[in-house]
Amino acid sequence: MQSLFDLKGKIALVTGSGQGIGLALARGLAEHGACVVLNGRREQQLTDAAKNLTNSGLSAKVAAFDVTDAPAARQGVHEIERSVGPIDILINNAGMQHRTALEDFPEDKWDELLRTNLSSIFHMSKAVAKGMISRNSGKIINIGSVQSELARPGIAPYTATKGAVRNLTRGMCADWAKYGLQINAIAPGYFKTPLNDALARDSEFSAWLERRTPAGRWGNVEELIGAAVFLASEASSFVNGHTLFVDGGITVTV
Repeated sequence: MQSLFDLKGKIALVTGSGQGIGLALARGLAEHGACVVLNGRREQQLTDAAKNLTNSGLSAKVAAFDVTDAPAARQGVHEIERSVGPIDILINNAGMQHRTALEDFPEDKWDELLRTNLSSIFHMSKAVAKGMISRNSGKIINIGSVQSELARPGIAPYTATKGAVRNLTRGMCADWAKYGLQINAIAPGYFKTPLNDALARDSEFSAWLERRTPAGRWGNVEELIGAAVFLASEASSFVNGHTLFVDGGITVTV
């Protein structure tokens, strides 16, 4: 049964994988046999991350381009498939946060959130799906959030983008499952990452979060790897359009 989770010979592209959740997921897929392609806009950060992976005996490549730019996304995917090989797995992880009261939220930050958290998934998935459809096989994993289901003050636009990610995942399934693709999402709870650094350093918020979460703690990014490997592997061959919450139980309690 372990062969169900074997990713040997697979090529996995992970966006926003220079640090944090993206890098942890890339390492997890590589440890299960995949050749991972690290993506982001900071080429040196990606190069350093890839070197750490290869020094551990893992297979990693670098593809620096802006996933929020449709032509760059298409060209980037084309170059990966030309130089590395057909993309079997895409993890759409690139994302950003901006915390401001909604009545004061800057319009430029609204536009940037939409481009980074939502439009990038559309651009990358469309570019990668072309080849996957022709091969009748492919895995796309979108990174949502507990804010795909919940809201809290100060991040309404972020919540809107992550709710849209959940429904875009469903729509991709509706369109592409017939071609042999599985498209699912992972919705992390609160993890100590660069994106959540301000919250993690806020002792009052951390105390509230630990009381609010049934597991009683923040998550560790390594705890997302199992979900990603499951959704990237043959173990999830009949799972489609689903959002898997990895949140310590925060979304199931009041």
